[in-house]
Amino acid sequence: MRSIDLLLETIRCEGGKLHHLEYHQERVDRSRKALFGLTDTLNLASLPKPPDEQLYRCRVRYAEKIESVEYIPYIPKEIRTLKVVPAEIDYHYKFADRSQLECLLRENPDADDLIIEKEGLITDTTIANIAFFDGMQWITPKKPLLEGTMRAYLIDQGFLKEEDIPSGLLDRFEKVALMNAMLGFKILNNIKILKS
Repeated sequence: MRSIDLLLETIRCEGGKLHHLEYHQERVDRSRKALFGLTDTLNLASLPKPPDEQLYRCRVRYAEKIESVEYIPYIPKEIRTLKVVPAEIDYHYKFADRSQLECLLRENPDADDLIIEKEGLITDTTIANIAFFDGMQWITPKKPLLEGTMRAYLIDQGFLKEEDIPSGLLDRFEKVALMNAMLGFKILNNIKILKS
């Protein structure tokens, strides 16, 4: 299996426990069925145990079978600036190959992360799903680049509402937050949003 074809699952591991495992399992099963026609389950509950109780990013690379499992100490990226960038990127499945996203970041060194706009609508950043607070409700894009596990969990909890978010209407929101398996739901204070 070429590394470019491998899928990636990143799971928060803390206190020796893998978090939101059912959401990761559902995505792994769905991806393998869609891409390879497989209906068996790669049982994520049977992954090797972490080295200790610290906070780790459990990085599972897989395709038809699990190719590798790593536990990497987690250091969050500091985000002070976001930049809205139009891009036609397809990332419906969480592939280990992130070269398109990394290329966009290299092309826009003036921001810590990018908000990717497709057809005039906000999707995600390069590292996380995004949500905006309108004064009453947290709203997340209806068409994200990738349906993240934390996003799915917060939608199921009724905390997030899905809507199309035109990039031209970002000024109407009071707050912005990023979410993924490692960050949880992180409200960004004193964030600067740049336009392309």
